[in-house]
This record gives sequence, C-alpha cells and structure tokens, in this order.
Amino acid sequence: MYRDFFEMVGQAGISLHGAEVFHNGEIVLKRSFDGDIAHPIYSATKSVTAAAVLMAAGEGKLSVKDKLYYYMDSKYLSVMPDGFRQLSFTDCMTMCAAPYPFRPQNAAEQTESGRKDDWLYSIFRLDTDYSDRRFHYSNIPAYLVSAACENAVGQSLADWLRPRLFEPLGWGSPIYQLSPEGHFYGATGMYLTVSQLARLGQLFLQKGEFMGAQLIRRDLAEAAVTRHVFSQDGEGYGWFFWVRDNTFDISGKWGQRCVANPKTGLMVTYLSDNHDRSGELADIARRFVASAE
Repeated sequence: MYRDFFEMVGQAGISLHGAEVFHNGEIVLKRSFDGDIAHPIYSATKSVTAAAVLMAAGEGKLSVKDKLYYYMDSKYLSVMPDGFRQLSFTDCMTMCAAPYPFRPQNAAEQTESGRKDDWLYSIFRLDTDYSDRRFHYSNIPAYLVSAACENAVGQSLADWLRPRLFEPLGWGSPIYQLSPEGHFYGATGMYLTVSQLARLGQLFLQKGEFMGAQLIRRDLAEAAVTRHVFSQDGEGYGWFFWVRDNTFDISGKWGQRCVANPKTGLMVTYLSDNHDRSGELADIARRFVASAE
C-alpha cells in the first residue's frame, strides 16, 4: 500500500521533488528525484512558527491566550491601534485577527505613512477593521506572532529554536528569512528537504514527542492540530495547520505538504513545484492517508 501514493501521482502525471511515507513510528518508503536538496516551503513555515509559540508557552515565556501587544516593542505603542491590542496569539494562529493584506511587505504601500524598512510600523498604520474577526488568510498574523514570540523569549527566534527544534529534528542550520526589523519572518521564507519537513509533521503526529523527547507539551501539540475555525471555503484550521476530520496538513503553496492521519499513524510528506496542480496533489495525498482506515 505504501507505493500507492507514488502510483497515484504517476498516473496523474504530476512531478515531485521527492516524497516520504511514515507509518507507525518509522519511515517505510522514501523516494528522491533531485538528490533530497532543500527547497522553499513557503507557508509551511507557519507551522514552524506554531512550534516556536508552543515551546515558549511550555517554558512559561508566554501563554497562547496572551495579547500580542504585551510583547511588542514599546516604540510602537503610540501607533498601535486599539483593535490590535485585543488580538491574542490564538486569534492570529487561527487567522481570525483582521482582514489584513496578504504580505507584511505590502503594508507600506497601502498606507500613506508606511515604511518599507519597518513592517510592524506599516501594519499598525493600516486602516484595518479589527471588528471583522472572521477567518482571513494572510502572512501578516504569522509575522506578528513571530515578532511577539521573539520578544517573549528575548533572543532571535531562529537562535532560540536551534537547540529546541532545529537540532533535535536534525535540521542543522536551515535557510530562513528575516524582516527589515530583523525579526524571523515566520510566515514563509524557509527552505527544507523532504525529510526535514517530514520530521516536523512527525513531531505533531506524535503529540509533541520526537525520538523519546517531549519537545512540545502534549496538550498544546494536540490543540495545534485540532480544528478551531472554518475558512470561508469550509476548510478547517487549527493553529497554523489546516485540519480536516481525520487529518492535519502542514502546507505551502505550489505543493509542499505533509498530510498526517493521527488515527492511523500514516503520514505522507512531499515537495514539488506545481503552480496549477497543487490542489490535485493534496487530494491524492489525503486519499492515500485515508486509505489505511
């Protein structure tokens, strides 16, 4: 059955950089078509940011219910909207913060007083309806969460994550993106191999445990991949994870994805560059993961 994913992808004529199948605690099949090199994972980076927040919460550096403004640099207090002060980590991690533009770097273009060299300042200057707390997918909530988490732990988020996440998962020193202010972007900008992304999925599939170590508190890891809200299209969403009835996804645009079924312990991870067929590829992965039920 483990070859079924590759057969379904091949029959559909979709190309992959590589893929890995994990079941019942072990890698059961892996194929690489490009030497297993690192590729951009785009919005799958958001799940790394979720891990950072949960680890910080587990160490008592913050609570997921805390308001983000507690952890923002004081220099922004004079321009920080009242509506923003009501937003918590969970509001942002469920994309129920505000109808923000998609990219933080675009915020400067949408307000007369924006600054291209300061994403946070430009975000706070946006004319945003903070009363609209429906699901609005954007990179801005993940960036806000990342900046707040970085201040909560008191150091560069990548440096803080290195001994807590990067090294335990065998990532070495992955490529990542910083904002002009120097914060970990948190929404996109990371490069990982198939195996590296799969280990992040394994961490959450195993409720925060990896190689015998509880890296994330169990209750927080479970909550992250639990459906908290629905998008306008009816898709479920957790804390920077897409969630269906029996699966959760770590997802980047154009086909970088990890699809896991906690009930059966089956997970498939793949990297690709399919601008037009990433949705079809995701459906194949979900059907494959559901086949073990």
